Amino acid sequence: MRDYLTQFAEPFGYLDFARFGPVSESVRRVHVREADRLHRRGWAALERLDAEAGASARTAGGLLGCAPHEIAFVSSTSHGLFAAAHAFTRPRAGGPGTVLVARTDFPGALYPWLRASGNGGLTARLLDGPLTVDTVRARLDDRVRAVAVCAVDAATGRRAPLAGLKELIGPDRVLVVDAVQALGAVEFDADAADVLAAGGQKWLRAGWGAAVLMVRDRVAGLLGPGLGGWSGVVDPLEAPAHPCPPRPGAVAHTLTNPDGVAVAALGAALALLRDTGAGRIEARIGEVLGGLLAAARAAGAETAGGPGEPGGRGSGIARLRLPGADPAAVHRALTATGLATTLRGGWIRLSPHASTDPATAEPLAEVLGRVRRGVRVG
Repeated sequence: MRDYLTQFAEPFGYLDFARFGPVSESVRRVHVREADRLHRRGWAALERLDAEAGASARTAGGLLGCAPHEIAFVSSTSHGLFAAAHAFTRPRAGGPGTVLVARTDFPGALYPWLRASGNGGLTARLLDGPLTVDTVRARLDDRVRAVAVCAVDAATGRRAPLAGLKELIGPDRVLVVDAVQALGAVEFDADAADVLAAGGQKWLRAGWGAAVLMVRDRVAGLLGPGLGGWSGVVDPLEAPAHPCPPRPGAVAHTLTNPDGVAVAALGAALALLRDTGAGRIEARIGEVLGGLLAAARAAGAETAGGPGEPGGRGSGIARLRLPGADPAAVHRALTATGLATTLRGGWIRLSPHASTDPATAEPLAEVLGRVRRGVRVG
């Protein structure tokens, strides 16, 4: 863990990794190195980036328990989810079918299905509250072709029961997972996901521009390349006529070639995760977050989520609020003291990483105590 921690240099008090994670030293070096290659070497630089993409796919496959050809790289989590939502292009008797998705999920996980539904795809059936095995079972019928869920909820930090959901829906339905708030922060049931999308800008600390898109072979027969572009077809530049057949594997769902530098940077972040171990990172995040929440409670705050969540459903995301205090005023006070958090739904979201200094709990408690006593901060 010591070697891992030397990779990072974010400001003291940065508690907002669920929004954006300052990049690692490995990622920074990749950007500098590849920019220099692109500046100096022309086509040779592109060949090197192709090799880096292959290595990144192998690393991602090892982490997610799939073959490299089941991995493709797209520009963002949303891009991957839009590709998934438009992949249900083979209608069954009685219409295209439906997808179950939570109305309260992060908008980026919801709108791909709404837009696909409006374009003749699966009808989006919006469920209130988080998706659980019981809520999905109550709405499971012959028309349901997919269930879409966030592995970790961005607002509450609650983990979805991925293994239970996949067991419930069976092999003839597709479990689509938004893993951007999970990959790099916690261990989760990636084996349960049939399709998975996760960008690198949060817990992986790889910056923007590239995301993993996993499409397992076991569901290939249930999907079509709805958004697949020229990069997803066989020999697009040599074909005597178009359209060409789709390429095998996840790449069939890509619009175009990805940003090679961003993919190389994502590969470096994935390798750092592999070499350190997701379990070790999760344990460290849990320790730091537990200290923050304990300090907040001692200062009079109400907390929710975190490592103590019942049933092991907690993650690296938790929330706090001060009874009787204006949440916006609390957030302004924290910001004025150099504590980076997110205000959402009347709660202050805390999302530290393994590199967060545990001493951050001290100014957090001090600010909350001052606000509670009505003392102006900043």
